[in-house]
This record gives sequence, C-alpha cells and structure tokens, in this order.
Amino acid sequence: MTEDPLPLTGLRVIDVGTRISAPFCAGLLGEMGAEVIKVEDPRGGDFMRTIGPFVPDPGAAGGGTAEGGADEGEPGGYSLWWAVEGRGRKGVTLNLRQREGQDLFRRLVEHADVVCENFRPGTLEAWNVGPADCSPKVVWARISVFGQDGPNARRPGLDRMGIAYGGLLNLTGYPDRPPVRPGVTISDYLTGVFAAEAVMAALYRRDRPGGTGRGGVVDAPLYGSILRTLEWTITAQDRIGLTRRREGNRLPNSAPLDNYRTADDRYVCIVAGSDANFSRLCAAMGRPDLLSDTKWSTLAKRAAGSDEINDIVATWVRDLSAAEVEARCIEHGVPVGTIYDANDILADPHMAARGDIVTVNDPVAGPLRQQAPFPRLDGRAPRAPAPAPLLGQHNQEVWGDLVGLKSEELAELVAAGTL
Repeated sequence: MTEDPLPLTGLRVIDVGTRISAPFCAGLLGEMGAEVIKVEDPRGGDFMRTIGPFVPDPGAAGGGTAEGGADEGEPGGYSLWWAVEGRGRKGVTLNLRQREGQDLFRRLVEHADVVCENFRPGTLEAWNVGPADCSPKVVWARISVFGQDGPNARRPGLDRMGIAYGGLLNLTGYPDRPPVRPGVTISDYLTGVFAAEAVMAALYRRDRPGGTGRGGVVDAPLYGSILRTLEWTITAQDRIGLTRRREGNRLPNSAPLDNYRTADDRYVCIVAGSDANFSRLCAAMGRPDLLSDTKWSTLAKRAAGSDEINDIVATWVRDLSAAEVEARCIEHGVPVGTIYDANDILADPHMAARGDIVTVNDPVAGPLRQQAPFPRLDGRAPRAPAPAPLLGQHNQEVWGDLVGLKSEELAELVAAGTL
C-alpha cells in the first residue's frame, strides 16, 4: 500500500491548547495533511510532558536544550503520553502572559488558517489574543468544559466533568456499584473529533466558490460531545419518563449478550440478541434444543430471561479457550471478539496488514510503535507522523523564517522569557 497524507496540505493550524482536547483536534487536522505549529509556555511546556508513563530521558541529567527553549524532559523521564499526543507538529515557545508574546501570537495567527485552544473561556480575551483580536479569516476551535457562554462557562474542569455533566458517567458500570469512568479520557478525545469535523465545515464555508472568505468560531464543550452520543436516553426520559441506568455489560432489551470468561482466563464478547444470531449461536454451542424451547423463541422472551440465557452461554464458554470460542462462533457467523489488551493489538496480524500500528522515530525515546493516523482515504495507509517536538525545537523556523524575526530579536525575546 502506498503511504500518502490526506489532502489538507497548504493549511496551517496553530495548536495553543494543552493536555488533550484541543491538541488532539489540531493533531487530527495534521494527520490529514495540515501543518501544525504547537505553541507552548517556555517555562516547561505542555502539561502532557509531565504525565507518565515515562522512559529514561538521556537529556534530563546533562542539559541539552532546543532552540530558545527549556531543558527537555522531567527528572522522572520522558513522557510516552506526550510522545503520542504531541506528535505530528512543529514546536515553538511563547509566553502569552507578556505583551510581547501577545503581539507575536497575533503576528503568527496572520499566517494561519485554524487556531485550536482549550483555555477557560475569557482567558485569551484577557490576553488580547481572542478571535476578535486576530485575523478574521481564521477558524477557531474553542474547546472548554461547559462552552463559551451560559451560566457554567467559567467553571473549571477536566474530562471527568465532561462525562459526568454530559450523562455518560451515570450510565457506565454496574447498577449496584458506583459509576465507573471509561478507560480513556473519552470526552477530551471525542470533543476533539467533533471540533475537527466542524473546523472542516467552517473552512469549506470560507473557501468554497462563493464562500464567505471569513473564518468562524467552533464552540465545542466537553459535555456536548458526550450529550450528542447518548442514543435514546434524553428522548425516552422526556417522552415516556424512562430514566436510563447503569446496566453493566448487558442490555435490558437484548440477550444473550455479555463478556464471557474463558477457560484460559480471557474474555470474549458475544452479541447474539437477534433471532438470526441466536440461532447461529445455538449451532455453535451444539444446542439445537434451545431453538425448540418456546422460552427462547423471541428476543423479548430472551431479554426477559436474560440472566438464565446468559448463564447458559457462560457455562459453554468457560470450558473453552478464547481461541476455540472465537473459532466456533466465526464458523457459524456469530458476532464475537476476544477482548484485547495492548499486547494483543501489537501482535494482531489483521492490524499489521492494514498498517494500524506505525513506528515514530522520537528524538528522545527513539523508535516508538504507536497507533496510526485514522481513518484512511482511498485505501492508502497513512504515513507515520513526525515525532513530538522538543520544547522550542522549531523556534527559528517559525519565529524567524515564517514570522520574520531577526536573530538578535530572537535572542532578546529568549532572554526576556518571552520565548
């Protein structure tokens, strides 16, 4: 397969966010071909640089600085989280709390198409670098917890507030236990995806024949992406007073369906609620008698007897290995999947064949296997992104070559703590 970027080459994105949501939005645009410039505070950079897990950083003990930036890495090592989420962009430093830094940021935005940020609403305006202070052609992706306006707009928060306020946390886990957070910071990532989608629409509105020629502001709160994915939850509450609750791995309207433990201490998920899939599962289990039992003749009856029918499937599964369960289900056309951990993903031949894992040559950690850009276009596997930059690595290229600062000006700004 040929490795080609997706067709956004020519667009320039400024990533002035921190942590996950806005940088992820910018990173997605970068993986579609845009040039992304990451703006970080010179006093340590993005907070993601400080979050583990870490690998040893060869530069931590003996110095080693990027152009106009601080020492790379923390005493604890180099963040692998940063190595993934910081990839695919150029890195510059800038102190937006200084007037000189604010002037430079506005000059940089003149060369950009998109700005991605996730400061608390009002912060950039207080620094005189909000949308009204910058070029009107720019599209802004503004991510926050509660949105740019409304009674809660200025409240602080992180991903956990997004999934709590948006209603997902209440639905995750088992009914007799406290709510459980999903395994990843899902509102940060999901909001970044929605924001990138809206940025593309705003760019099309700006640039298409007869377009406005002006940018716009994408207002994407963390809770909003969660709210949008709540399925029937809101409508059922409003129309029939049905309050959705935590259900664990099962559903009240479908069975058999669960994550079942196997003889080799793995888990497989089987989804066989429909009449057709239930029939196939009975064949896979060698249990044609279940099909002739009127107790299980409809989906509604199987859902009503959910515990019993799921226990029957669980008893069958626990005497087989995960591979055996998967093979029998696949043979009979039953939807099945072994629940993967990271080792399984790295060893999986299907993912290898599709190029779902790429190797990124990180300047600190060396070659790192990471998830590839997603999705692909026209069957082409995307190329591996550029590695996460050192702090201030591209100061000369961006502030000097692009914005036009002379070397003596750069030196003065570094000495003043602006860069």
